[in-house]
Amino acid sequence: MSLLNVGAVAPEFTAKATTGETISLADFRDKKNVVLYFYPEDDTPGCTVEACSFRDDIAHFTNADTVVLGVSLDNVDSHRRFTEKFNLNFPLLADTDKAICTAYGVEIRGNWPERVTYLIGKDGMVKNVFPKVNVRSHSAELQAAIRHLNDEAIS
Repeated sequence: MSLLNVGAVAPEFTAKATTGETISLADFRDKKNVVLYFYPEDDTPGCTVEACSFRDDIAHFTNADTVVLGVSLDNVDSHRRFTEKFNLNFPLLADTDKAICTAYGVEIRGNWPERVTYLIGKDGMVKNVFPKVNVRSHSAELQAAIRHLNDEAIS
């Protein structure tokens, strides 16, 4: 399995979210950029650092017309507990059938997806792929990529 390349059409997906709704990539087409980040497991040390960084920086993403969506193989109940425990302010998607991971070429080791992030533009195209993620600096790295993406859209 290999990750998608920059310039690829981002595969459509639909999944149950912690918000109680079903979220699809199509919901954001022509409206928002999408940070689609895959992480191994709810409420584990690295995953918590990464999620809390996104939580703390959510205004930067929102102000840049970008939504953050977390994806793991955990079910919605696990995601809700994780969301409530750390006051997460963005949706987590339950990929219990591994369909999103498979569509995006995310390798699953044991029962844990690798940590990888896609930045998807409003046009539905993959703009950046982050296969090696430092959980402490990843939010800032994404914010810089989104600024660059939005600057390109203006020029």
